[in-house]
Amino acid sequence: MSRKAETIGLFDRDILIRAIRDAFAKMNPRTLIRNPVIFVTEIIALLTTFVGIREMVSGQAWAFSIVIAIWLWITVLFATFAEAVAEGRGRVRAESLRRARSDTMAKRLDDPADRAAFTLVPAPQLRREDLVLVEAGDLVPADGEIVEGIASVNESAVTGESAPVIREAGGDRSAVTGGTELVSDWLVVRVTSEPGSSFLDRMITLVEGAARRKTPNEIALDILLAGLTIVFVIVVVTLPGFAAYSHTRLGIAELAALFVCLIPTTIGGLLSAIGIAGMDRLVRFNVIATSGRAVEAAGDVDTLLLDKTGTITFGNRMASAFHPVPGVDVRRMAEAAACASLGDETPEGRSIVRLAREEFGVDPVLPDGAEIVKFSANTRLSGIDAGERHWRKGAVDSILDLVGGAAPDAFGAAVDRIARAGGTPLGLMAEGALLGVIELKDIVKPGIRERFEALRRIGIRTVMVTGDNRVTASVIAAEAGVDDVIAQATPEDKLGYIRKAQAEGRLVAMCGDGTNDAPALAQADVGVAMQTGTQAAREAGNMVDLDSDPTKLIEIVQIGKQLLITRGALTTFSIANDIAKYFAILPAIFAASYPQLGALNIMALASPESAILSAVIFNALVIVVLVPLALRGVAFRPMGAAALLRRNLLIYGLGGIVTPFVGIKVIDLILNSFHIFS
Repeated sequence: MSRKAETIGLFDRDILIRAIRDAFAKMNPRTLIRNPVIFVTEIIALLTTFVGIREMVSGQAWAFSIVIAIWLWITVLFATFAEAVAEGRGRVRAESLRRARSDTMAKRLDDPADRAAFTLVPAPQLRREDLVLVEAGDLVPADGEIVEGIASVNESAVTGESAPVIREAGGDRSAVTGGTELVSDWLVVRVTSEPGSSFLDRMITLVEGAARRKTPNEIALDILLAGLTIVFVIVVVTLPGFAAYSHTRLGIAELAALFVCLIPTTIGGLLSAIGIAGMDRLVRFNVIATSGRAVEAAGDVDTLLLDKTGTITFGNRMASAFHPVPGVDVRRMAEAAACASLGDETPEGRSIVRLAREEFGVDPVLPDGAEIVKFSANTRLSGIDAGERHWRKGAVDSILDLVGGAAPDAFGAAVDRIARAGGTPLGLMAEGALLGVIELKDIVKPGIRERFEALRRIGIRTVMVTGDNRVTASVIAAEAGVDDVIAQATPEDKLGYIRKAQAEGRLVAMCGDGTNDAPALAQADVGVAMQTGTQAAREAGNMVDLDSDPTKLIEIVQIGKQLLITRGALTTFSIANDIAKYFAILPAIFAASYPQLGALNIMALASPESAILSAVIFNALVIVVLVPLALRGVAFRPMGAAALLRRNLLIYGLGGIVTPFVGIKVIDLILNSFHIFS
């Protein structure tokens, strides 16, 4: 299970205080113009205020106009408040990341060949390509690639996980992040970032929302809302003519109230909050997105490419089974295999000791005076010597040579079976006797099959891409439960597959961690790079998973779909509740001239003034009431588009009609209980 970031309350006190200040700042027209609906509402509020003041100065009845103007300003304020709350939650996340940074001194190497020759410099003075020495207890001063050494690194400052991870030179696990701490050993790191542009700096910027851009769907919705606003401008502008014809008094305040209540101010006020909240929900799952575009695209993904090594599998061949020859007890073989691996610090060697300990309770101890035999490319063997006793493991041919070439048929059968299954067989001998075969395989990460099944249920096709041969790839694919596999894949093959799928109209997501994944990550609609991967991969993707868990994509997809569903649901609600406000205001305006319109006053509102003001107050309050839903999101349930549409219409469409009828009537009763219009 992936670790979630700390939970921040929907209305945290500190966030609220900052949001109130920011809400007033966001009422600046130059800022608000990005939100056409609320910008127009502000203009109408300003016009109504001017009319109310003019009526006051000229001695006319001004109270109604001023009250309407006040509630129009409150509507604008509530809309900016919703966005400020969403942004405030992002700032809190950023502050927790900022605390991970520290004033660090770096050991910059003067001579790459001499680790003892270094100069202490402040980390901000490091430049790209500088080589730095990082030793146990030191903080990594900057983002970089390991060029020498292997060490255990505590990345909790970035990922929150307390368990250290192994980082070593070469391969796809050579990237280190500034602010993380070495737990053991040492590393020589080549700096890959300039000051102020480290991975942590970029995360802080992204979380704060500075790089958030509107998505295509969000832009389309803006156009729809602007179109509806223009339609109601035309409607309201033409109403004075009808009013004059019917000898109905129609003031600026009434027109302003009618206009603001009919345009979709509810969704207009919540739109930005919904997008920002989508990014914030990703951060809760330790995923950083570069923009709202990536979050929204995740909601439409239907094809997922996953790199095998380090993504579906752990990336290192690990011991999975012991196959003893006839006459040898498996526990005895496990003890010998563990002894032969005591001096082997490779992931494979450690996995053999771990398997022996976990499966058979073996706790090997290095014999007194034992000599460790390191692996050699010439002998292709490793092990230990203790006097006249010898333990060796290694290539099958080399082990057979040590025992004189003779081997039982069961030994050869086990070797062939392991090889055909895509694993690696290692021979094992102790004290001159052949004991059996150690099976190494690339281990599929636990629970991944179930997660892929969950992806399949929401319509996402999974494709594993790997450079392995087809036999090995097919075995891993079957074990992981992916839908398709691309074996012996080059970076060009991955890129070509994505482009072909996109040409067919699919939206493609790609998970990867290696430099060879970078082109595909950049081309994909959603590119999720693993934090444990290389710098090139992290820069190419538009999301970074701090937990390096490829199965996290199910949460990413669900959050993307939740964003789209939330926006659709609240848009449905916003447009539907305009119907109720129509029945509140329009009959109230013309009922005096056309008593027959009183039949439309189905809410039995007390007076025209009360009806108009009740609708305006409800229009403002509903934005605040819906802020928690916009931030939390509508619950996602796997279902088809038709079922989703029916659900939206039933819950949010019908609710959008019924709720205003109830709310406006309640407000009307409260207003008239104070005899405001008597």
